[in-house]
Amino acid sequence: MTTRFTLTPLALGAALLATSHLAHAQDAATTEQPIQTVVVTASADASAQGLPKEYAGGQVARGGRIGLLGNVDMMDTPFNTTNFTQALIQDQQARSVADVVQNDPSVRVARGFGNYQELYVIRGFAVNSDDMAYNGLYGLLPRQFVATELLERVEVFRGANSFVNGAVPGGGGIGGMINLVPKRAPNAPLNRVTLGVESGGQVYGAVDVARRFGPEDRAGLRINAVRRDGDTAIDREERTLSVFSVGADYRGRDARVSADVGYQDHALNKARPSVTVAAGLPIVAAPDASSNWAQPWTVSEERDLFGTLRAEVDLGQDAVAWAALGARRGDESNVLASSTVSDTLGNAGMSRFDNVREDDVRTGEIGARTGLRTGPVKHTLSATASGFHAESRNAFALGGAFIATNIYRPIDAPAPAYMAWPGGDMANPNLTRKTILSSAAVADTLSFAGDRLLLTLGLRHQRIKDYGYAYDGGAPQTAYEESANTPMVGLVYKPAPGVSLYANYIEALQQGQAGFGAALSPPVRLVNEGIPLAPYVSRQREVGIKLDGGKLGMSAALFTTTQPVGSIQGDTFGLFGDQRNRGVEISAFGLPARGLRLLGGVTLLDTKQRRTPNGAFDGREAIGVPNIQANLGADWDVPGVQGLSLNARTVYTSAQFADAANLQKVPAWTRLDLGASWSTRLFERALTLRARIDNVTDKNYWASSGGYPNYGYLVAGAPRTFTVSGSVDF
Repeated sequence: MTTRFTLTPLALGAALLATSHLAHAQDAATTEQPIQTVVVTASADASAQGLPKEYAGGQVARGGRIGLLGNVDMMDTPFNTTNFTQALIQDQQARSVADVVQNDPSVRVARGFGNYQELYVIRGFAVNSDDMAYNGLYGLLPRQFVATELLERVEVFRGANSFVNGAVPGGGGIGGMINLVPKRAPNAPLNRVTLGVESGGQVYGAVDVARRFGPEDRAGLRINAVRRDGDTAIDREERTLSVFSVGADYRGRDARVSADVGYQDHALNKARPSVTVAAGLPIVAAPDASSNWAQPWTVSEERDLFGTLRAEVDLGQDAVAWAALGARRGDESNVLASSTVSDTLGNAGMSRFDNVREDDVRTGEIGARTGLRTGPVKHTLSATASGFHAESRNAFALGGAFIATNIYRPIDAPAPAYMAWPGGDMANPNLTRKTILSSAAVADTLSFAGDRLLLTLGLRHQRIKDYGYAYDGGAPQTAYEESANTPMVGLVYKPAPGVSLYANYIEALQQGQAGFGAALSPPVRLVNEGIPLAPYVSRQREVGIKLDGGKLGMSAALFTTTQPVGSIQGDTFGLFGDQRNRGVEISAFGLPARGLRLLGGVTLLDTKQRRTPNGAFDGREAIGVPNIQANLGADWDVPGVQGLSLNARTVYTSAQFADAANLQKVPAWTRLDLGASWSTRLFERALTLRARIDNVTDKNYWASSGGYPNYGYLVAGAPRTFTVSGSVDF
């Protein structure tokens, strides 16, 4: 049941004006101090403070964006976050967001349902790549793969977050969210060219150019261009990637503006598909890590054009207002063939599934923040209103013949002719889903006892309109319009310098997911194929501690979260039961000794299925959630060799289940990655050479199971992969 709330945009606007006027009145007697010099810092969000500073070691930042609360230092927020910097991205030669977040022990990487979409499992709950925020706005990034060359930072927020950022358009937001920060021009001119190659013959080239212009270098421009092309370390698999982006910013005395325009074209040919093990069979051994059972005619293509505009204006001392807009046009085309293993010898069947998709997204927000006092208590008041509008056009078709193969000894087959069932017009897809989100939120952070005690109270009123249409067009088959309030309470207590104790209660409001039986192998005809369910609410409670030793930081958290679970029962997709995740997170980062950087931690998870149909799976563990996830990364500056550093990362994931009955157990795995970088000068130019080996032991393993509700499909881990690159600054 939802609770209606009458906070309207008009009421929000009045609150913003009143808040700003009060702040102005309190500051009227204060003499404005003129700005003598503008100190330029990377500021994608147009804030006066710029990005939070890097923590010791430079691999993570001291803080990051917490939605309407703005950039908050890690010791002042009642949430657990990790904010990865560009230095880490570059040193590890990360290709995509998935490569970056694998440094977080609370995150594991899986794959979308029947396709190659990157999917991130945070605290045991799936976060789709199209649910990531770009500079604070949802829905603007490519759905399946996001190149790291676009990014300055990758900010991981752990836990439910609908109050902080609003409802996620793709139905995630339970275990956490990811905000990607675009690049900005630094103070010094930048002219960088990078060339590289990796196993299989994949070649790589990138150009990164930045300048600041005008009086006091107030205006900045940064341009990035990227091209990847060739085979990957997996047999016969090919990848091409083209990226171009422009980031601009202007920093005035009382106002700041930033803007981004990006284009990404990503294609995979003969990409290795996921594997489903038939019910009743044990999990088969993972094939050779470099092998590929994809059919030669499979392809996945995605093209996206996206942009954002953000501005912030100073209203007075400690008072600002902001506004942001964003839009994306996305086109996808796929010819897919996933496999279902039918025996312990690896024999499998494959069926062809084609689909096309077109997305048009528009989104925006406005807000204001001010500081004031009531007696001994300091307040930071924040208010925001946001809107999101997305239309998705889809069509699909199924192959008319079943393909026999073997995941250990693949068999190529001709592409079967496909038949529409009942998937619309592949040449001109119809509107199948329209989503309209609107919300308004208010928050007050109260500070007591000289900032030693911080209490944040907030409420977001969210309205969701969701329309589902048949693939052959016509009026909506489903229409959902409802509103709900998602509250938040957060507490931070600092008993001593460098120590923060925190607790929070927060909720997540999710859009209902849709079932796609047509993508199964073999396909299932659902009575509500592709029709979204009504939204639902998840709840989280969390307590933790953070330690800041100046050079070494640590955090520990205890949390519990519950989420309704969708699955197919017979010929219907619906909510059947819920999933409760409890866990402990411990992480460490920083510079414990001169020249030694550490980044790692461990996450312990206890999951339970509850209220399943007829109690069949009550008390069993959730699909695709290991009990233990552990990471340890180290980067060491070699003494006596200036500019040379060596790095290593170990990733451990314990066993997990691929079925709701917990009969199919996926073995645990451990992976070792090694790397090195050397910075020097060549002909008076800065030169950085990097080399990396992922999966050093060439381990064969299933990296993940599932990711879409109640499906335990397996994704094989990548083979040993060598990557070398060189960057020259001109």
